[in-house]
Formats: sequence, C-alpha cells, structure tokens
Amino acid sequence: MRTEATKRVTHVFSLFDANGNGVLEADDFDLMANNVIEAAPDADEAAKDAMRAGFHQYWTTLARELDANDDGKISYEEYVACVLSPERFDSTIGVFAEALAALGDPDGDGLIERPAFVALMRAIGFKRANIDALFDAFDPSDLDRIQVAIWVAGIKDYYAPDKAGIPGDLLVPGTAV
Repeated sequence: MRTEATKRVTHVFSLFDANGNGVLEADDFDLMANNVIEAAPDADEAAKDAMRAGFHQYWTTLARELDANDDGKISYEEYVACVLSPERFDSTIGVFAEALAALGDPDGDGLIERPAFVALMRAIGFKRANIDALFDAFDPSDLDRIQVAIWVAGIKDYYAPDKAGIPGDLLVPGTAV
C-alpha cells in the first residue's frame, strides 16, 4: 500500500466524518448524500436516487465488512483496511463513482462542466484550489469540460492502494497545487 493512497483515504475519512466525532456512522453518509444532491439542482430524480444509493452502498459495505460488534460505528483504522482493499471495495466505489459523475452531467452529454464539478466536490468538502487543480489535471476541453469516464476512472484510482502520482493526489491538503 502506497503512502499516497493512505493520505487520500485519510482525507476522505475526515470529510465523511460529518459530525467530527472520529468515527463514521450511517448519519454521516446520509448528511453527505443530501449535501451532494443539493449541489446538483439540475440533476434528474434518477441521478439523485442513484447518488443516495451510492452513498448507502458505501456505508453498508463498510458496516457489513467492518462493524463486527454491530455498534454502527467505523473507526479510521477499520475504514482504511476496507477501502484500500480492492477485493472488498472496488464494486462499491464503482457504483459511487458512476452516481457522482452522473450528477455532474445532468444533460447526459457525457461531459461535466467545471461549475458542476466544483459544486459537487465542494459539497463533499474538498477545498476549491485542490478541486481546480484536479479538474485541470483531467485535461478539460477548450469549453472547460471533462469527460464523465475520466472522472469515474479518477475516483476509482483515488481508492487504489497501489497508485501514486495520480490526479486525485491533488485533493489532499498540503499537496502542491
């Protein structure tokens, strides 16, 4: 497992811990889902439902894989062990990635415009400078749009334990942007 991968998921853990109590709980994912959906007012109900389902699957995978004492809480150590384990988490992150990208493409043209991308990423809690650096690393077209497939692949790479030097590294605080 690469240090960069651990830094990436450490940052996501801190963002998903919506109430800041040091553990992840179902309520954190409900709150995050609502925040992200609110950031995509032009998305249709099917895309919003898919995003809710993506967050729900993210949580239920963690709970199923890790919550042995059934207390409804996932610690940081438990989280890292699961999300950086492709055999345990790849299908979940695939569903999540597709749903998030679909929210950013309300007209279904296969492209995500910078304002939609920024709104969704800010709703998750990433900082604007890091978001812009990531968007630019995805090599937007001259119309300031990126392909849905590129973003989906970027989200999947973010959770890959063996990847470093990827665009997603730009989201981690302290990374040169």
